[in-house]
Amino acid sequence: MTTHASALEPQNDATSEEHDISSQYETPAPEPFISYNALKDRIRHHYEICSDYYYSLWGEHIHHGYFLEPTDTKEKAQLQLIELLLERSNLPIGSTVLDVGCGIGGTSRYLAKEHGCAVTGVTISGKQVETARRLSSEAIGATVVDKNESMVKLGDGSVQFLELDAEKMGDFFTTEPSKAAFDCVWISEAMSHLPNKELFFQNSALLLNPGGKLVVADWFKAEGLTEKQMDADIKPIEDGMLLPPLCDQSDYLNFADLTGLRVFAEPFDISEKVSKTWDISWSLIQSPALWAFAATQGRDGLAFFQAFRAMRRGFANGTFRYAVMAFQK
Repeated sequence: MTTHASALEPQNDATSEEHDISSQYETPAPEPFISYNALKDRIRHHYEICSDYYYSLWGEHIHHGYFLEPTDTKEKAQLQLIELLLERSNLPIGSTVLDVGCGIGGTSRYLAKEHGCAVTGVTISGKQVETARRLSSEAIGATVVDKNESMVKLGDGSVQFLELDAEKMGDFFTTEPSKAAFDCVWISEAMSHLPNKELFFQNSALLLNPGGKLVVADWFKAEGLTEKQMDADIKPIEDGMLLPPLCDQSDYLNFADLTGLRVFAEPFDISEKVSKTWDISWSLIQSPALWAFAATQGRDGLAFFQAFRAMRRGFANGTFRYAVMAFQK
């Protein structure tokens, strides 16, 4: 379905909890789990349909903002999150980077232009690849250097984008040895979508150069939650955001240990500094046109929007967490 910009423009005149438009729509019951392949198909469909929406409301960076000051705009906060990851990982300038779950390429372009990185971005959505390539070629100072691979030079770095299931990246890149080694695997808010996270750590270890870094920002459940807390806060997020069961932060440390990656930067919980993202997001979707569009997408569309409320509640209750961390080969 084609979306139109006029239908996606945010309307902020009805943002109170008492009067928000969501009260006119039921929260769908969680979708029964069928298979991980079916979940991937739903994720792909979601991004094919909603990428224009994300770009319209959030711009090129489709990830949380790291709010350090009350006056920080969402745009500034999003860049501050990237800079925090660079700081925590101590990623060298000019690194070769595999940006997994790259969305429409905002982070990839930033790493290329501001950090001199040669970035390959991968996403499961062909629509996102198309948008990422277009935005990159239209960026200020961009030069297309390889039309066949759609490589674009930005500053001292470069970007290129591929449609690829992240769980197949090990096989994909090792079939071409010249492209199989990266200084960094970067994954921001995408690993929570992956059913087999241990496989992702294995593939990252396979593709990293010696000394290379795996840089992670992601969503987590808090440890030791009760069944009541899971039902109230976490399951609505998993369902609406199309996630397999969320991990806690220690799970990622265990996956790294099993695959021979050592901890370079311990998990740094920044939940309180990113939660404002969902206050802003909630205000941005108070538009009858947006909710009507969500309804046309069936239960997944409505569950997605209703999950915004669950995200805010989870952050407020401390059951839903956000952390960054880094590992080294």
